[in-house]
Amino acid sequence: MLDTQTTKAHPSLLYMVKQVELVVRSHLDELVKPSGITALQYTALTVLERHDGLSAAQLARDSFVTAQSIADLVRSLEGRGLVRRERNPDNRRELLILLTDAARELLARHSGPVRELEEQMVRDLTAHQAEQFRQALSKAWHALS
Repeated sequence: MLDTQTTKAHPSLLYMVKQVELVVRSHLDELVKPSGITALQYTALTVLERHDGLSAAQLARDSFVTAQSIADLVRSLEGRGLVRRERNPDNRRELLILLTDAARELLARHSGPVRELEEQMVRDLTAHQAEQFRQALSKAWHALS
């Protein structure tokens, strides 16, 4: 009789990455829901927090969404007073997207719970393993970019 545990193939890394992405997004959606935003909107705000004043195309790339999706997302965030658009002084045809003070306050309010979610995700890893995990994810992303 064959041991089914040893003959079953491990799930692919792509499948496992997608599983982690989906569970993180689900938890993040629950964390930011009381503020009336989605995980995707939160992600875009955190991108702007790191690099304020991006074009829509840059924000779409860095937020992992399409140009059409970012247009809708920015309109929604702008309507809520979380971002504003200004003409780029170096290229008057381009609009730059900037965080408002309300967005900075929202991000500050969620920084603790989001950090706790990240800590929960790696709680069974040592600090060294968590850093190796971070580096491995970064290398995997760069390999495919």
